[in-house]
Amino acid sequence: MRQVLIALIAMVTITAAQAEDGLSGSDSSAIQAVIQDQLDAFNADDGNRAFSHASPSIQGIFQSPEVFMTMVQQAYLPVYRSAQAEFGELVTLDGQPVQEVYVTGQNGQSSLAVYTMERQEDGSWRIDGCTLLALPDLNA
Repeated sequence: MRQVLIALIAMVTITAAQAEDGLSGSDSSAIQAVIQDQLDAFNADDGNRAFSHASPSIQGIFQSPEVFMTMVQQAYLPVYRSAQAEFGELVTLDGQPVQEVYVTGQNGQSSLAVYTMERQEDGSWRIDGCTLLALPDLNA
Protein backbone atom coordinates (compact mmCIF):
# COMPACT_ATOMS: atom_id res chain seq x y z
CA MET A 1 0.00 0.00 0.00
CA ARG A 2 2.73 2.42 0.95
CA GLN A 3 4.49 1.81 -2.39
CA VAL A 4 1.29 2.62 -4.28
CA LEU A 5 0.92 5.88 -2.37
CA ILE A 6 4.57 6.82 -2.98
CA ALA A 7 4.20 6.07 -6.70
CA LEU A 8 0.99 8.13 -6.89
CA ILE A 9 2.58 11.09 -5.12
CA ALA A 10 5.64 10.87 -7.38
CA MET A 11 3.42 10.76 -10.49
CA VAL A 12 1.47 13.84 -9.39
CA THR A 13 4.66 15.71 -8.45
CA ILE A 14 6.39 14.90 -11.75
CA THR A 15 3.27 15.80 -13.69
CA ALA A 16 2.97 19.13 -11.88
CA ALA A 17 6.65 19.86 -12.44
CA GLN A 18 6.31 19.22 -16.19
CA ALA A 19 3.14 21.27 -16.53
CA GLU A 20 2.83 24.77 -17.90
CA ASP A 21 0.45 26.89 -15.88
CA GLY A 22 -0.81 29.99 -17.70
CA LEU A 23 -4.21 29.95 -15.98
CA SER A 24 -5.52 33.01 -14.19
CA GLY A 25 -7.04 33.04 -10.72
CA SER A 26 -10.44 33.61 -12.31
CA ASP A 27 -9.92 30.52 -14.50
CA SER A 28 -9.12 28.49 -11.39
CA SER A 29 -12.21 29.76 -9.58
CA ALA A 30 -14.44 29.12 -12.60
CA ILE A 31 -13.09 25.59 -13.10
CA GLN A 32 -13.61 24.72 -9.44
CA ALA A 33 -17.13 26.20 -9.52
CA VAL A 34 -18.07 24.02 -12.52
CA ILE A 35 -16.76 20.86 -10.87
CA GLN A 36 -18.38 21.69 -7.52
CA ASP A 37 -21.72 22.41 -9.18
CA GLN A 38 -21.58 19.08 -11.01
CA LEU A 39 -20.81 17.29 -7.73
CA ASP A 40 -23.75 19.10 -6.12
CA ALA A 41 -25.96 18.11 -9.06
CA PHE A 42 -24.94 14.45 -8.68
CA ASN A 43 -25.82 14.54 -4.98
CA ALA A 44 -29.20 16.09 -5.84
CA ASP A 45 -29.87 13.58 -8.67
CA ASP A 46 -30.13 16.53 -11.06
CA GLY A 47 -29.06 14.86 -14.30
CA ASN A 48 -29.81 17.86 -16.50
CA ARG A 49 -27.58 20.15 -14.44
CA ALA A 50 -24.77 17.57 -14.15
CA PHE A 51 -24.88 16.87 -17.90
CA SER A 52 -24.79 20.60 -18.71
CA HIS A 53 -21.25 20.75 -17.28
CA ALA A 54 -19.96 18.06 -19.66
CA SER A 55 -18.07 19.15 -22.77
CA PRO A 56 -19.75 18.82 -26.17
CA SER A 57 -17.66 15.72 -26.94
CA ILE A 58 -18.75 14.02 -23.69
CA GLN A 59 -22.36 15.01 -24.37
CA GLY A 60 -21.99 13.52 -27.85
CA ILE A 61 -20.82 10.21 -26.41
CA PHE A 62 -23.62 9.87 -23.84
CA GLN A 63 -26.40 11.66 -25.77
CA SER A 64 -28.72 12.31 -22.79
CA PRO A 65 -28.62 13.21 -19.10
CA GLU A 66 -30.17 9.83 -18.25
CA VAL A 67 -27.46 7.80 -20.01
CA PHE A 68 -24.77 10.06 -18.54
CA MET A 69 -26.11 9.66 -14.99
CA THR A 70 -26.30 5.87 -15.37
CA MET A 71 -22.65 5.78 -16.43
CA VAL A 72 -21.59 7.98 -13.50
CA GLN A 73 -23.58 5.87 -11.02
CA GLN A 74 -21.89 2.71 -12.27
CA ALA A 75 -18.32 3.87 -12.87
CA TYR A 76 -17.82 6.92 -10.64
CA LEU A 77 -19.67 6.19 -7.40
CA PRO A 78 -17.27 8.23 -5.18
CA VAL A 79 -17.93 11.24 -7.42
CA TYR A 80 -21.65 10.51 -7.83
CA ARG A 81 -22.19 10.39 -4.08
CA SER A 82 -19.31 12.33 -2.60
CA ALA A 83 -19.51 13.06 1.10
CA GLN A 84 -16.59 15.48 0.84
CA ALA A 85 -14.53 17.08 -1.93
CA GLU A 86 -11.28 19.01 -1.61
CA PHE A 87 -9.59 20.71 -4.54
CA GLY A 88 -5.92 20.00 -5.15
CA GLU A 89 -3.54 21.16 -7.86
CA LEU A 90 -4.67 22.81 -11.08
CA VAL A 91 -2.12 22.46 -13.88
CA THR A 92 -2.09 22.71 -17.66
CA LEU A 93 -0.99 19.62 -19.58
CA ASP A 94 -0.79 19.63 -23.37
CA GLY A 95 -2.86 22.81 -23.40
CA GLN A 96 -5.70 21.48 -21.26
CA PRO A 97 -6.27 22.37 -17.61
CA VAL A 98 -6.29 19.39 -15.26
CA GLN A 99 -7.84 19.79 -11.80
CA GLU A 100 -7.23 17.33 -8.97
CA VAL A 101 -10.13 16.77 -6.59
CA TYR A 102 -9.82 14.55 -3.53
CA VAL A 103 -13.22 12.99 -2.91
CA THR A 104 -14.48 10.86 -0.07
CA GLY A 105 -17.41 8.64 -0.92
CA GLN A 106 -20.36 7.84 1.34
CA ASN A 107 -18.53 4.63 2.30
CA GLY A 108 -15.52 6.59 3.59
CA GLN A 109 -13.24 5.51 0.72
CA SER A 110 -10.99 8.31 -0.54
CA SER A 111 -10.25 8.74 -4.24
CA LEU A 112 -8.42 11.19 -6.44
CA ALA A 113 -10.61 12.48 -9.26
CA VAL A 114 -8.54 14.08 -12.02
CA TYR A 115 -10.71 16.35 -14.17
CA THR A 116 -9.67 17.44 -17.65
CA MET A 117 -11.30 20.76 -18.51
CA GLU A 118 -12.11 22.42 -21.82
CA ARG A 119 -12.65 26.14 -22.45
CA GLN A 120 -15.68 26.81 -24.64
CA GLU A 121 -15.89 29.47 -27.36
CA ASP A 122 -17.87 31.71 -25.00
CA GLY A 123 -15.05 31.51 -22.42
CA SER A 124 -16.88 29.17 -20.05
CA TRP A 125 -15.41 25.89 -18.81
CA ARG A 126 -16.76 22.36 -19.18
CA ILE A 127 -15.59 18.97 -17.99
CA ASP A 128 -13.95 16.94 -20.77
CA GLY A 129 -13.13 13.86 -18.76
CA CYS A 130 -12.50 12.45 -15.31
CA THR A 131 -10.09 9.76 -14.19
CA LEU A 132 -10.76 8.20 -10.81
CA LEU A 133 -7.96 6.69 -8.74
CA ALA A 134 -8.68 4.92 -5.45
CA LEU A 135 -6.38 6.10 -2.68
CA PRO A 136 -5.04 3.62 -0.14
CA ASP A 137 -6.42 3.73 3.38
CA LEU A 138 -3.50 5.05 5.41
CA ASN A 139 -5.15 3.94 8.65
CA ALA A 140 -5.05 0.26 7.66
